[in-house]
Amino acid sequence: MPRTIGMLLFNDVEELDVVGPWEVLGCAQRLGAAHTLLTLGPTAEPVRARYGLRITPDVDLASAPALDVLLVPGGLGARTFAREHPPILELVRRTHAQGWVVSVCTGALVLAAAGVLDGHRATTHASAFELLRETPGIEVVAGARWIIEEPVASSAGVSAGVDLALALVEHWYGAELRAAVQQRVEWPHWTAEHAQR
Repeated sequence: MPRTIGMLLFNDVEELDVVGPWEVLGCAQRLGAAHTLLTLGPTAEPVRARYGLRITPDVDLASAPALDVLLVPGGLGARTFAREHPPILELVRRTHAQGWVVSVCTGALVLAAAGVLDGHRATTHASAFELLRETPGIEVVAGARWIIEEPVASSAGVSAGVDLALALVEHWYGAELRAAVQQRVEWPHWTAEHAQR
């Protein structure tokens, strides 16, 4: 059964946190991965990312279908708006109850605010380690490029989202597809040794 993977959008989201994993997961889908991708926003209005990129969500949170995976990117908007927005936190909790929640960069702060990192190891952008440590019950791991503790995953800052997406492709679909995607997107430095297991 195909997975439905939702990418959360909000104002001041970090562009590469969104488009890096999207590129990897979209390429995997084109190469045969059984999933569909969609974007979700607080409303159906376009969001303005950190450096000015405007993205129109496919659906608003109120219209969101059930998700098998929710990917929460970081950025200034994650540190402020997203981790304090009740409908976003509810979406994170609801998805966690039935599937995967994945954070890139400071998106981990949103997962922490929703309570889904309790009892897990997690990582985030190095500048946000102390903020993440403010939430009890999370073991913050410095130096990890990504961490997968099914059904929760997190990555370090910005470009690490590409690494995490490749790791998830391997976790879900196998090393052969991950290698094909890695070659297609020309991301030569990925290695499983960067993970904290």
